[in-house]
Amino acid sequence: MLTYEENFWQTSPTPVLAGVDEAGRGCLAGPVVAAAVSMCADIARSLYTGQLAGLTDSKKLTPERRELFFKILTQREDVITAAGWCSPQEVDTLNVLSATHLAMRRALVALPVMVDHALIDGLPVKNLPCNSTAIVKGDFKSFLIAAASIVAKVTRDHHMIEMEQLYPGYGFAAHKGYGTHEHISALHKIGACAIHRHSFRPVQDVEQGLPGFEWQ
Repeated sequence: MLTYEENFWQTSPTPVLAGVDEAGRGCLAGPVVAAAVSMCADIARSLYTGQLAGLTDSKKLTPERRELFFKILTQREDVITAAGWCSPQEVDTLNVLSATHLAMRRALVALPVMVDHALIDGLPVKNLPCNSTAIVKGDFKSFLIAAASIVAKVTRDHHMIEMEQLYPGYGFAAHKGYGTHEHISALHKIGACAIHRHSFRPVQDVEQGLPGFEWQ
């Protein structure tokens, strides 16, 4: 999990490296949230074998474990984190891939340090504010990307829990905007709300009065 990081840290005495990942790309509602996480080599090595032992792709961890890791990452002064958001309206306007890349750029720009290089989960991303290395399934292979996946997912989950209070009836606190049976059923019963992505097919089906395969 530290192989990519160690290879980079060995090239310069004081390089600033960040991991970047996103959450919410496949959702029917809510924003895409990307996170960037940076820390120095000694802190990463210490956390890797200590407080963050077992860190991996956020989807593979229990909610309780994610919350614990999130608190460690966001409350330590020697770990730097930032989030970048793209609203549902931006997803509809740009398309979800472009919105995801924009959220990643925003996360890196929001970091209070100048990043020399970023490790990105997935395929290459253009127009980032620094050089980058794309790693397919990077949240399983890179410690910093896995850390970013935690910050992105928990940040977004907290937001969707808040959205449940503003838009009750959809179950946002439970499914976080993903296209579950409960969510699709609620869409057909009460229609779409302001945070739904109208460019996504299940939402379009509802707005056009179509039954929708997932709902059936």
